[in-house]
Amino acid sequence: MNTLKVGDKVPSFTANDQDGNTIKLSDYEGKKLVVFFYPKASTPGCTAEACNLRDNYSELQAQGYELLGVSADSQKRQSNFRNKYEFPFPLLADEDHTVLNAFGVWGPKKFMGRKYDGIHRMTFLIDEKGIVSKVIEKVKTKDHAAQIL
Repeated sequence: MNTLKVGDKVPSFTANDQDGNTIKLSDYEGKKLVVFFYPKASTPGCTAEACNLRDNYSELQAQGYELLGVSADSQKRQSNFRNKYEFPFPLLADEDHTVLNAFGVWGPKKFMGRKYDGIHRMTFLIDEKGIVSKVIEKVKTKDHAAQIL
């Protein structure tokens, strides 16, 4: 796993959001961007994390941040997740792992003694020039916005 670090330039990427819209990194040029990766839509930890960001969205926007959520879920699953919890930010359906691999968040994990490949829950703060300004590796799902702000 070759994860992006502070100071790295984010490789350009293109992926579809929950509604099938094409989202590119270049869409956010000149803006601060928070890209948060979560293992699976509608699971307890991922729901807590995304709802915490939703509940603090206006404050994040006041600080100049745009948000993008990313997982390997299907477009339909992302759409259901977003609609159920009324998230004001797009969720990328990265089924082919383009964005996951660009950020280096797909790799070996362990759960209850079992090893498997999966998404590491991480968040990247990206500055206006597309450079990583902060990496949050230990995400507190219920208090994630505070880690960003």
